[in-house]
Amino acid sequence: MSNDERQSWNEEVIKEFRANAGSVEQFGGKGLVLLHHTGAKSGAAYVTPLAGFAQDGGSWVIVASNAGRDNHPAWFHNLRANPDIALEVPGEEAVRTVKVSARVAAEDERDALYADVVAKAPQFDEYQKGTSRKIPIVVLEPAA
Repeated sequence: MSNDERQSWNEEVIKEFRANAGSVEQFGGKGLVLLHHTGAKSGAAYVTPLAGFAQDGGSWVIVASNAGRDNHPAWFHNLRANPDIALEVPGEEAVRTVKVSARVAAEDERDALYADVVAKAPQFDEYQKGTSRKIPIVVLEPAA
């Protein structure tokens, strides 16, 4: 998929997410979030749809799988440079936006979270098998 095709596809997913309180049919309804992040080098604003896993206490977990490729996704580098972001999450009747701070899960925490993600979304196990890098987990905690 070219960058233009990916951008067009993302725009359609974002539009459907916002129009349907966070539900996107091709992903089985709920399960996505929209990550607002700032380019580490460019400073440009981006919105990226990703699988998101709600945690107790209002936190969310996202996975820097890049579909099993050998490099981290661009958004991962952006979050490390600019961790204070906004996240659009599914709601009862409408999408809501929350302010969060991103951090990369420590090794032991990452392993437990990754196991939980794989139990809910088995494709992430295949992504890990497809790369030699240990796929990072990013925890998005409510901003203070």
